[in-house]
Amino acid sequence: MTDEAVFQRICTDIENNDVVLFMKGTPVHPMCGFSAAVVQILGHMGVTYKSVDVLMDSEVRDGIKQFSNWPTIPQLYVKGEFIGGCDIVRDMHASGELSEVLKSAGVNAPAA
Repeated sequence: MTDEAVFQRICTDIENNDVVLFMKGTPVHPMCGFSAAVVQILGHMGVTYKSVDVLMDSEVRDGIKQFSNWPTIPQLYVKGEFIGGCDIVRDMHASGELSEVLKSAGVNAPAA
C-alpha cells in the first residue's frame, strides 16, 4: 500500500470519530504500558473513542508516525487535532487541560 493510501485510511479514522487513539493492542488488552496509561485516563474520564491497534498493521504503525511527525505510539486525536502521546496526555489530564480540550471540542467526558 502506498503512503498516500495509508494516510487516507488514517485521515478517515480521524475525520469520522471525535476521539481516536492509535495504540499498541486494544483497550481491553493494551500491549504496552504507555498505551495502557492513556486507555486508563480516557476510561476514567468516561470518554468514548475509537482505538486503532497499530500492531495489527505495520503500514499504519509506520504511517501514523509520518502522518503526525511524532515518533511514538500511542497517539491521541480529538476532533481531528493531534493531542500527543502518553506523557503529554498524562500531564494534560493531571492539570485539567485535557478535560478543557475535550469540553471545548464538544466531546462528552462525563467524569471529566
